Amino acid sequence: MLTRRLSLGTALAAGLLAFTGTAQAQSWRAAYPELVFAVVPAENASGVTERYAPFVEYLSKELGTKVTLRVANDYAAVIEGQRNGSIHIAGYGPASYARAIVTGVKVDPFCTTINNDGTVGYYSVFYVRADSPYKTFDDLKGKNLGLVDPNSTSGNNVPRFALNKMKVNPENFFARVVYTGSHENAVLALQQKTVDVAANWWNSDDDSNLTRMANKGLAKKEDYRIIYKSDLIPNSPYAYLDSLPANLKAAIWKAFSEAPTKAKVAFDKLSDGKDREFKAVDAKHYEPVVELIKFVDSLRKQKS
Repeated sequence: MLTRRLSLGTALAAGLLAFTGTAQAQSWRAAYPELVFAVVPAENASGVTERYAPFVEYLSKELGTKVTLRVANDYAAVIEGQRNGSIHIAGYGPASYARAIVTGVKVDPFCTTINNDGTVGYYSVFYVRADSPYKTFDDLKGKNLGLVDPNSTSGNNVPRFALNKMKVNPENFFARVVYTGSHENAVLALQQKTVDVAANWWNSDDDSNLTRMANKGLAKKEDYRIIYKSDLIPNSPYAYLDSLPANLKAAIWKAFSEAPTKAKVAFDKLSDGKDREFKAVDAKHYEPVVELIKFVDSLRKQKS
């Protein structure tokens, strides 16, 4: 009799937990009939859409609520969208996430990616045209510099930090400093000789923005040469609003973490198959980048 009572009690408790979990899920779905997932424009809008659409479709299915992809016009639009609560999940660059934190946006980074070689980072590089005479930065004095976006990590903040270490003030050293808007546009500006040197992101010889452009027929890798490579930068974070319910946050992370097996094709498309899996992270992981942003801000104040 005691065994039956214990079994019945256990069954009732399990049923109650299942009911509670279902009720909580239904509760957040009622409050969030649509989740907006925005991504910073590392490449042109059509490229971002093509890369992320299958993954967003997978998220919608796993979460049981509509997930809408929003491709932002610039990095700041993602920051402001999370500030006003219209963007629930965001794919940032490390510096744009740090900018959000520094300016008081309430977001939580929850994951990043692990590269296929096991590393969890990438680099900022400066490209010049392969047929140019430039070998060092001294050769580029009075020429034009192409940066990506004020909130780009590898396309602005790390380059400015690197130039400062070389005792180079970009606005004084170069004839012009141009923000091109995306990593693709920076390479295209170099291709068209609008700029003489351009900042960009680079993981390895076969994993970079330039590689992606070459695969799409937009550029030839042999036309460019790297004259500077930074130290390792933490891989880009995905972040959700701090105000989201805990069970919704858990459901989002679960969907991301299971994507490499449940939706391998969609997951591989995000990085052209260059990433192994998602890795859980928190704000502490990006503290060095937050400090970098504060340092770059201090440089601007000194020179203004």
